[in-house]
Amino acid sequence: MLRENALYRLRFPLYACCVAQPHTFIRRFLKEFRLLVGPTSTRTRFGFRMTYAERQIQAPKAPASGYLLPVALRNFVRNRETGVVTVGIVIGLLSGLLVAIISALSELTHSLLFNIPFDARLSATGTISWQHTLFVPICGGAVLAVVAWLVGNRLKGQMADAIEANALLGGRVSMRGSLLISIQTLLSNGFGGSVGLEAGYTQICSAFSSYFGRKLAARRSDMRLLVACGAAGAISAAFNAPLAGSFYAFEVVLGAYTAANLVPVVGSAVAAWLVARNLNQQSFLMTSGHPTPVSVEMIGQCVLIGVICAFASILLMLAIAAADRTFQRLRIFKGALRPIIGGALLGGMALLTPTVLGAGHGAMQLLLLSHPTWLLLTTTILLKTMASAVSLGSGFRGGLFFASLLLGALVGMLYSTVAAIPFPELALQPGTAAIAALAALGTGVIGAPFSMICLALEITGDFSVTVGAIVASSVTALIVRELFGYSFATWRFHLRGEVIRGPQDVGWIRQFNAGSLMRSDFETAPGQMRADEAQKLFQPGRLKQIVLRDPKGGYAGIVSIGELHSSDIDADTPIETLAHQQKEFLLPSMTIREIMSAFEKSEADVLVVVDNSVDRTVIGTVSETHALRTYGEELERRNQEMFFR
Repeated sequence: MLRENALYRLRFPLYACCVAQPHTFIRRFLKEFRLLVGPTSTRTRFGFRMTYAERQIQAPKAPASGYLLPVALRNFVRNRETGVVTVGIVIGLLSGLLVAIISALSELTHSLLFNIPFDARLSATGTISWQHTLFVPICGGAVLAVVAWLVGNRLKGQMADAIEANALLGGRVSMRGSLLISIQTLLSNGFGGSVGLEAGYTQICSAFSSYFGRKLAARRSDMRLLVACGAAGAISAAFNAPLAGSFYAFEVVLGAYTAANLVPVVGSAVAAWLVARNLNQQSFLMTSGHPTPVSVEMIGQCVLIGVICAFASILLMLAIAAADRTFQRLRIFKGALRPIIGGALLGGMALLTPTVLGAGHGAMQLLLLSHPTWLLLTTTILLKTMASAVSLGSGFRGGLFFASLLLGALVGMLYSTVAAIPFPELALQPGTAAIAALAALGTGVIGAPFSMICLALEITGDFSVTVGAIVASSVTALIVRELFGYSFATWRFHLRGEVIRGPQDVGWIRQFNAGSLMRSDFETAPGQMRADEAQKLFQPGRLKQIVLRDPKGGYAGIVSIGELHSSDIDADTPIETLAHQQKEFLLPSMTIREIMSAFEKSEADVLVVVDNSVDRTVIGTVSETHALRTYGEELERRNQEMFFR
């Protein structure tokens, strides 16, 4: 009404001139004009303004996620399993193309910056000049510092990876944040950082998968499945291993294997593998020698390799965490010099051996075929571990997937070399030991035993070698779970203060809070009300409890209706003497875990919800029965979405 009166007087200024003096008219005009042109209004075609709410009423409603794909296509994907499979195959084709492009850009960057041939592997090239070896990583750290300073803070809340997005955000991966992560990963690897490109592959492929899901208005469960399809395609194309990519999606990104999810994930992995195989003819790994036949001695030694790799993987993750804490203490220029210092340390280690540069594909192939001594293997393991810790701790972006495979292969070869000295006839053949340790240490770091076993099978094509990988991976997985409890991804979440232990969908539990569970149909009364007045006003059968208010309007406790009418209380006694749970209350943001913990601690059937812990104004009530029933129904619905479409 106030805006309408102001609009009327502005349309007819002669009205104001007739009833007011000129200076009064000017002041009133300016006041009413400011009222009309507030920050929440917009200009109309008549030259006047209307409020945001009025504009929303008049304007047609736009979809919340922007432009969507046609309705027929959306319904086909939402209602038919073949629709999800088709989208998964399309995602796989795109993932294979993206992996090939990023890999080619990385090799081109290595060729230009380190002055090596285009098809040469950086970590296996011994002809790099010391100037390039030392100063290129330093320049890379400077570039990463500039990129983080320019855009890092703007997209800080959009940097969730596929695991975090599936666990907390229902499969919604930010495209801008993913592009930044992929660019940072490419720069880190291109300038020689001891990191793998797998994090960039998975991030950008998952982002496009999530984008397709949003345009298709996919359900939460289907969004998570499409993100898993993107991750499966990325790993499959990166290692030419569709089985490993598929199980990586199940174990690391989805957190569960179901028959309903099998075909879309496998379709994406196979499609990405076909594209990558035609665009990139390089094989992932070749091993030398003859496989060790399956025997009791082989099984026993694989168990020992699994134990060694379990402790090695834990030490690797702890080293990265220690390096991260150390670099965080460097507050020079607000931490902008961290990647530069990390690049300098990396360049110094690269002067000793180039195997610490890049992901290490060339170094793995070279060392597996050259039969190095135990001293060279030990030195390489230590330097590669330090280089990965320094790179990730100082701010270089990348993954630890391939670094764990390289370190595992080197640990296996070191075991075979050392064991062959006293027991030349019984020691595992170096190739067999390398494959077993590769799968075991990868299991300890990545937390995906079936993915590593499938990778070992696809590398060798020999089941007798894969038996050793099965045994070693199982032993490593058991020890790491018992002694450490985290994989590298979940360990990083733990360091950030998150309680995520895997990709299982727990985001809906956080959305399940006291504000959404509370009921607002409750009765209140002042705590000073006389007992006889309360008994007349609140009759039994209609209510179960009364919420009391203190003189300032805050929460003062709960009185049971049954106790009010059955107790031998004097008529003039205030009902606040019957109050319970005066200090027990809920806040609107409390999750279902916190709510049930509060019920257990207070031993109450009903708790009130207050707006904040200072004013304590009651806004609703939550009963334990209602919370348990609603949570159970929602949990059952989530289980149905997981196993059935």
